[in-house]
Amino acid sequence: MTGIIEFSGPILTAANQERRGLWSVDGLLTFRRPAAAPDLVLDGWVIPGLVDAHCHIGLGPGGDVSEDTAEAQALADRDAGTLLVRDAGAVHDTRWLQQRADLPRLIRSGRHLARTRRYLPGLAVEVEPEDLVEAVRKQARAGDGWVKLVGDWIDRDAGDLAASFPARTIKDAVRAAHDEGARVTAHCFAEDTLDDMLDAGIDCIEHATGLLPRHLPRFLEQGVPIVPTLINIATFPDIAARAEAKFPRYAAHMRSLWERRAERVLEAHEAGVATYAGTDAGSVISHGRIVDEIQALHAAGLPAAAALDAASWSARTWLGAESICEGASADVLVTAEDPRNQPATLRQLKHIVLRGLPVQREPGRSLGIN
Repeated sequence: MTGIIEFSGPILTAANQERRGLWSVDGLLTFRRPAAAPDLVLDGWVIPGLVDAHCHIGLGPGGDVSEDTAEAQALADRDAGTLLVRDAGAVHDTRWLQQRADLPRLIRSGRHLARTRRYLPGLAVEVEPEDLVEAVRKQARAGDGWVKLVGDWIDRDAGDLAASFPARTIKDAVRAAHDEGARVTAHCFAEDTLDDMLDAGIDCIEHATGLLPRHLPRFLEQGVPIVPTLINIATFPDIAARAEAKFPRYAAHMRSLWERRAERVLEAHEAGVATYAGTDAGSVISHGRIVDEIQALHAAGLPAAAALDAASWSARTWLGAESICEGASADVLVTAEDPRNQPATLRQLKHIVLRGLPVQREPGRSLGIN
């Protein structure tokens, strides 16, 4: 381990707080100058390692992946600046990745829980309503404090998106997870699904493409954040095109959700709903794309600093992780310019430090890893 690293540039301890004078001593951050000279000096703007709040390390298009693939996914995320990942469901048991000091910190959710034959094959534990509560208890015990539900998916008989489980069952499932000490998040595309989730006391909503103005007061009152995964929502037109011939109503619905994606995210942000950055990397989206998601949030209308905050300070606080503070693990990034004003500077990171060690990146590794 590098004994002492000095960070000589501006230190961003929060989205609106800047100071000078930061060191890493044996892997921990301190604002107190060490007596010994630094072994390494890194110059530039310093921010906490980025957070991908919806990521699938250990998941591929067909479900499970090899350990080599899971490792490559984690390395791709790390090399793009993601040093903390909230897993949103994986088939591969990724607990071994948590023992690797050179890989991002990982908060696991266990496996997705979906209705039988109502999700992508091979990805989820598929259950009927009468078995959901017990399945939730099992996944709550298997994960790190999160459970992931598939709240809606196409109902081929109805020809459109429809809720996966009855509202009463969702309430019982959320209560069971809370009894186990876990929070619950849910994949939700459609509008009406959100009402059932809010009624159940859900803790987070993924995608949230069906978010309507009438939902906003409840999201605020209940403190429910959203993770929009905008770079994944960008695939909706292709999904609609493939479904058009057989399910025209579903195709039209998916296009409608896509068309108002930016408007809904901006409305939520302006209303005060907490919004966090997540790529949904793993099955369709390549790993290492957290900066694309930050820039997508900015393009949707969030100020640059707010878009960065969605993947940085606020996201860490939400997940119970430290940012830049006395005694925190030295998990930081160094950029050439102020990333609050220039998000594009995140694409050319000067330095990545993880657990007090500078990361040696391999060129191109952050691209194209599913």
